[in-house]
Amino acid sequence: MIQSNRAGPGPVQSGNRDKNPMGSVRILFYDAHMAKTITPNQLLGQIGEIAVQLRFLTMGFQFDVRSRLESGIDGIAEVMIEGQPTARMIAVQVKATDAGIYAGEDASGFTYLLRSEDLAYWRGSNLPIIIVLFRKSDETHYWKEISSGTGPGERRLTFDKTLDVLDARAVDRLAALTIPKTGFGYYVPPLGGGEEALVNILPVRLPDEVFVTTTPYTAKQATAMLLDAGAPARFDWAIKGSSFWSFHDPRISSCDQIVDLDQVEAIEVEHLAFHEDLDERNNFAFLLNQALRHQVRSDLGWDKEGRLFHFRARAENESRAFHYQSAKKKAEADVVNVVRNKTDPTRVEFVRHHAFVPRFELLYDQWFLVINPTYYFTTNGFIPHSYPSALLAGKKRLDKSASLRGQVIMWHRFLTEEERKADDLFAVATADPRLMFGEPPNVKLPKKVPEDVWGTPKKSNEDADPNQELLRFA
Repeated sequence: MIQSNRAGPGPVQSGNRDKNPMGSVRILFYDAHMAKTITPNQLLGQIGEIAVQLRFLTMGFQFDVRSRLESGIDGIAEVMIEGQPTARMIAVQVKATDAGIYAGEDASGFTYLLRSEDLAYWRGSNLPIIIVLFRKSDETHYWKEISSGTGPGERRLTFDKTLDVLDARAVDRLAALTIPKTGFGYYVPPLGGGEEALVNILPVRLPDEVFVTTTPYTAKQATAMLLDAGAPARFDWAIKGSSFWSFHDPRISSCDQIVDLDQVEAIEVEHLAFHEDLDERNNFAFLLNQALRHQVRSDLGWDKEGRLFHFRARAENESRAFHYQSAKKKAEADVVNVVRNKTDPTRVEFVRHHAFVPRFELLYDQWFLVINPTYYFTTNGFIPHSYPSALLAGKKRLDKSASLRGQVIMWHRFLTEEERKADDLFAVATADPRLMFGEPPNVKLPKKVPEDVWGTPKKSNEDADPNQELLRFA
């Protein structure tokens, strides 16, 4: 029993203490003149700050919450490398919501509009500033640098629900924000875990023998003679001085016109492939390139200026697909892609061909084909485009690591397609020697290389590329 002798608000007698103890406390301390209350918004804001602080700590960052006098920055995150502070700071503003959806939210992302007064305050900062959106109902954390805004006043932020999650995958992107944009900068090592990388080289399995002989002609003269002859010309050979090298027997091809037939000799390929003289090895690399050109001539064209192979179009303004087995499943690539005008589909803007720049390299007694994926552009599938540079730059900006990895796998599958067909019961055997290729090697990297750290910074409207309009079709 609680008793009081004073009148008015305050403790009163209560016989229900055992039934409702909290009611007794409210009766004991309640005073109608007490005006201060903690609003739900204040509680939600505190919950959001604590949730974001905990998230940064679990990611390996320090996070210091600012005092209640803050006016636009809730905390400071500090990059740490293996537990060691670096004095590289990121200012963090937390925006918490209880439930509901963000503007334009769907399964892939949403937008968020910054307040003009907040943006004006942040622009004077000497630290990189990010905003973290915390939603209590599903405990999601999304982050974005405030300088990535678009639209009037650069207030609109576009969030990607996959890329912009505040978790361990974001640590390298966050660390990259602390690198000065002027001067020489400094090194922040990758902070995430390791990953498996695919090396863009294919081991080459050489034919067993190479045919050597002499010739009275230069390479230029021999080419002219073969082009003038009636028989189908082949150019998978190398001439240096008076020496002629080829993987095929010149005595049974159109090359019998350009060599001394009585001097033809077959020798083991190792004698030339691993020659001690650098010039001889370079000549052998040239022979490999010529042999590859002959081997893929029906499907790939050769661009002399760009020194690259590209998929041929089957017909004018017609796309072409290549079906292959990727690392995990069956895949299809539009190796010739006709890009049409968005407003007038009957008009072709350009045709994009998958391509690669080849290079043969000898590494530790093993020849490799280095594959550098790229693209080749034409107006209709056959006529080279007059301004391919802007189109190529725009497409390469869109290519990420997964895309390049997929292209290397695709090129390996294409170059080994004939070998797989040879295992078919009804395959037609060919007597022509071929270069054969092994799988691209995988290596385990101790640290993951973040893609967006290497990305090109977004240009402002004033610095926009005048050729960018061309890229809207890429």
